[in-house]
Amino acid sequence: MKFPKPHTLKQIANIINCKFVGDDNFQVLGMNEIHVVEPGDIVFVDHPKYYDKALQSAATIVLINKAVECPKGKALLISDDPFRDFNKLTDFFKPFIASNTSISASAKIGKNTIIQPNSFIGHNVTIGDDCIIHSNVSIYDDAVIGNNVTIHAGSVLGANAFYYKKRPEGYDRLKSSGRVVIENHVDIGAGCTIDRGVTGDTTIGEGSKLDNLIQVGHDTVIGKKCLIASQVGIAGCVVIEDEVTLWGQVGTTSGITIGKKAVVQGQSGVTKSIQGNQVYWGTPIQEVRSKLKEMASIKQIPNIIKQLKN
Repeated sequence: MKFPKPHTLKQIANIINCKFVGDDNFQVLGMNEIHVVEPGDIVFVDHPKYYDKALQSAATIVLINKAVECPKGKALLISDDPFRDFNKLTDFFKPFIASNTSISASAKIGKNTIIQPNSFIGHNVTIGDDCIIHSNVSIYDDAVIGNNVTIHAGSVLGANAFYYKKRPEGYDRLKSSGRVVIENHVDIGAGCTIDRGVTGDTTIGEGSKLDNLIQVGHDTVIGKKCLIASQVGIAGCVVIEDEVTLWGQVGTTSGITIGKKAVVQGQSGVTKSIQGNQVYWGTPIQEVRSKLKEMASIKQIPNIIKQLKN
């Protein structure tokens, strides 16, 4: 998330009431998760295991819970609870604004686009030309939808990321300020849920087709011309490259990449990154020919045991 205008390090420190290391006027342009940070961004870290990764990332401002040596050209915000203060910054720069109409006055809707009754279109949503939004669709704030997109009844675009920190009193949610971006010629079936990014975008590429009842997690990027069948569950921060096919009830873990033109057969669990141009099956995931050979070999074990006994 980029701020509406640049802020100084001192201004940011005052917002969250914390100490800082660096020049008062050090420029701060936005805030992002570590996998999408750029120079000028704030990234937060609250565990020693990840200190080096955050300090060496592209982010130039590190919100951290310990005074450490500040890398050259960067600045630190020293907080007793970086997770809490990252949420404070989200509330400050991207506060939730309630709606009082079904279609926000700030929404931009293109030519020949049809919005069926009982749908909700939030603040600052952009919908392109020649789209059909069927009944009872909810499109949360800031979503961007291209041209010739169809979204079927009951789908929700822009719900919160499933991202929590465990505390003694319960789970604390990391607030979401990102967007959902749907490119041209995408079809989204009935009852799909596509979560917004925490600070970046959840993206579905041009020409991709989603069946009914699909979950797409926060900050996931689905490439162009992908086919995704019913009841697929895609975790957060997954990269699905172009022309991938995921058949029914496939599930993925977070932070992985599925290579271009890969095919994952039904009910498989994608537990690791997989290369493109191959067919996969099973849990944990394996290339299908290797898996079938393994199963055939296992079936021979009783015969082998019988021969050994004789």
